[in-house]
Amino acid sequence: MTKLADHLSIGQVAERSGVPHTALRFYEDRGLIHAERSSGNQRRYHRSVLRRIAFIRAAQRVGLSLEEISAALATLPRDHAPTKADWARLSRGWQSELDARIDALQRLRDRLTSCVGCGCLSLRHCGLHNPDDRLARFGPGSPVLKPAAEGGA
Repeated sequence: MTKLADHLSIGQVAERSGVPHTALRFYEDRGLIHAERSSGNQRRYHRSVLRRIAFIRAAQRVGLSLEEISAALATLPRDHAPTKADWARLSRGWQSELDARIDALQRLRDRLTSCVGCGCLSLRHCGLHNPDDRLARFGPGSPVLKPAAEGGA
């Protein structure tokens, strides 16, 4: 079996990660990943960048912003692959945020299921109906879908 090189070209990283070149350049511009330059001014990424990219993509899929992802990645070492302890520390820092997102998604799923079930034929019983904007006092957005701790109805 061939050992993976310590440094990879942008094409190799794109192929191994499944992320287009343009996205890799964007991530680099935003400081999410780092590349060194060869003598010919070509990008060379340490192979540990593949884990960072996998983390970025997974975090984006669950709706985390690039700012949140960037802040988390800033806690990881840049000069070597993060250790299990590094990842565990990052995970602990996100635990409450991820739990809140899971809760919000479950509430959305459950309320939309009941909404679809009723077909919105009776707006008097619809949990999302807001006649005369009565819920405005709870602030912007959809207060019915927010947890009570955030001012949900």
